[in-house]
Amino acid sequence: MDAPDVLLTHLIGTDRAAALAPLLENAIAGEVRVARSPAETDAEIGDARIVVTREFPDRLFERATALEWIHAISAGVDHLDLDRLAEAGVVVTNSSGIHAEPIAEQVLWYLLTFERRLDQAIANAEHDRWRRVEGGELRGKTVGVVGVGAIGTRIAELCSALGTTVLGTKRDLTSMPAVVDEAIPAEEYHELLRRSDYVVLACPLTGETEGLIGDDELRLMGGETVLVNVGRGELCDETALTRALQNDRIRGAGLDTFATEPLPADSPLWNLPSAVLTPHMAGSTPHKPERWCSLIETNYEPFRDGDRENMVNRVV
Repeated sequence: MDAPDVLLTHLIGTDRAAALAPLLENAIAGEVRVARSPAETDAEIGDARIVVTREFPDRLFERATALEWIHAISAGVDHLDLDRLAEAGVVVTNSSGIHAEPIAEQVLWYLLTFERRLDQAIANAEHDRWRRVEGGELRGKTVGVVGVGAIGTRIAELCSALGTTVLGTKRDLTSMPAVVDEAIPAEEYHELLRRSDYVVLACPLTGETEGLIGDDELRLMGGETVLVNVGRGELCDETALTRALQNDRIRGAGLDTFATEPLPADSPLWNLPSAVLTPHMAGSTPHKPERWCSLIETNYEPFRDGDRENMVNRVV
């Protein structure tokens, strides 16, 4: 059985490729090729059977005549043309799970920031004001996790450890982790919104989840609810969210993802004290290369042996 090469495209970034390549070289039998520019990717893509990338634009698809497997370095694959890849018989795997720990820890930070009023304390300190604020406790609060996959599960674990009640939605309720106190069918997520003190969006962006949170949903949450979005910006109608924050219809929002990134300088979200904004960094961790490598290594042997049904993290 041959040992197929793996091509890292320039689209994953030079630094990421430099960190991942030596790990892969020690983990798989085939050669690891690194494309450091668009021209190098174009030159190498023609005979590439295995490609590691973030995106896969049409121009590469036309050139990739030997392509059999794409591994996406992100958990989300909304930037890949999955229908076209499926029609071409290309296996697509993603990096779901590798971001679970850092994202869950950042979600916990958002929750503690709002519960302990740390945002207010920091704002006072920035203006040299010694002004006491009264914080609350997460214990006894209800956290609703929309999308209990790998990331949502770790969020639930950390929140549960602090004594919260965790509600969760998932398409397949039979695989709901035990750490979730109450499973709610995905199509009944409005019930979760009504009952939660904190709502965390951790679901993927699909045709069904785009615009999941709009005016109606924000009204369901109420004035004491905090919304946290670590999924995709398009999960939430930003115009409706801005209005809800401006009119105190919800208590606050912790946002790591936005419909347009970077967030435009003229976005009113920048100037809302009830919005805590971070620059799409929740998944950042120094452990990404080793976790990417582990996933690729896990799937490499089944791929080489033609056992594609047993490849993990398959989305196509």
